[in-house]
Amino acid sequence: MKANLLVIDDNKDIAHALQVLFTLNNLQCELAYSPQEGLALLQKQTFDLVIQDMNFTADTTSGEEGMQLFNDIRQLSPDMPIILITAWTHLETAVELVKSGAADYLAKPWNDDKLLVTINNLLELNELQQQQWKSAKRKQSQQLQLEQKYDLCNTQFRSDSMLQLLQMATQVAAADVPILITGPNGSGKEKIAEVVQANSSCKLGPFVKVNVGALSQDLLEAELFGAEAGSYTGANKTRIGRFERAHNGTLFLDEIGNLSMQGQAKLLRVLETGEFERIGGNQSIKVSVRIISATNTDIPQAIVDGTFREDLYYRLNVINLQIAPLHQRKEDILPLVDTLLQGKHQLSAESRELLLVHDWPGNVRELLNTIKRAQLLCQDGIITEQHLGIELKTNTSIAPKEDVTEIEVIDAIKAAGGVISDAAKNLGLSRSALYRRMKKFNI
Repeated sequence: MKANLLVIDDNKDIAHALQVLFTLNNLQCELAYSPQEGLALLQKQTFDLVIQDMNFTADTTSGEEGMQLFNDIRQLSPDMPIILITAWTHLETAVELVKSGAADYLAKPWNDDKLLVTINNLLELNELQQQQWKSAKRKQSQQLQLEQKYDLCNTQFRSDSMLQLLQMATQVAAADVPILITGPNGSGKEKIAEVVQANSSCKLGPFVKVNVGALSQDLLEAELFGAEAGSYTGANKTRIGRFERAHNGTLFLDEIGNLSMQGQAKLLRVLETGEFERIGGNQSIKVSVRIISATNTDIPQAIVDGTFREDLYYRLNVINLQIAPLHQRKEDILPLVDTLLQGKHQLSAESRELLLVHDWPGNVRELLNTIKRAQLLCQDGIITEQHLGIELKTNTSIAPKEDVTEIEVIDAIKAAGGVISDAAKNLGLSRSALYRRMKKFNI
């Protein structure tokens, strides 16, 4: 569908010349010869872009009429791209209106080719912004519906990957099947386990957590399955294991990839039969336990290496929930930080940008520790780059591009989905350098 433009200019010759130019270049164009006529059209029709004059009264060169019209249009259409065009250019007026959101400021007589390039770039960028806005509204609606229907345990997120993960986690939570949560250290696997448990059929039962990787082989069996008094040195009384404590509830086995082969065999038996004996005991104990396990280990490779049982893997991995590292879901960073700060501290603009460009190899855990550190060091309520203590690793394979073209900038912004920090990184520029080029190219 053709883009629909509105030209507001009291000079009919100029208005018609623009209309002919746009029509020849496959753009629809409506004309208005006064601010009142232009505003009336904007209230009746939908336009993609406005080109407006700055002076409408004879012998007037102040630009005040144009400024008023600009502000009136902004009231009607806050996101409408507006190009200001006049024979009387005033730098101060231009700067003021560009700061207020004007897309460009051109002098009469204009260059047709430059004007068409500017318009096409603005239309493409506006279409991209509209798509992003619709996508954000749709995602916000889905997130709200999810929060209203399920207990998300105060999980803070904005990314598509976390939305999809939580949708799946809540969907399978009620099914009494084992779940395996995979992802790098510190990415939030335990939080996902909490969400599953909170929405399960056994949510009122116990939720028992055990870090399998932190237990020695000598303690593992006693910790998981319990021990009778006198079964080993120091066992002065009967020890209740984690499986018994989790009866009619959920047992979360973290770092399951570190479980020994002997421990894997015992765990497999419990999963198959629901029964086990305490160490030193001969009485079979039957339990009903929902198993959620988590690991950062590449278990398929561990199976190939002979360090993990394939049959146990398939028992644990009925449902797999995979959580992405934080650097792949940077939309989640600021919501997490805002929750941690609880309104007691604020981030400077530079520190917010630094948080977004850092790769976070330690994931959410590193982010939490970084913010705690910054809160301790911050004395005036404003967290700066120095408080964060983050050292960025520069990518020496990408040299800054001083000769980046307008097309390259537009393509990079589109490829990054409008995320300026990502577009700048892909171009080998700093964020501020990209903004300078966007201003230079009227993007």
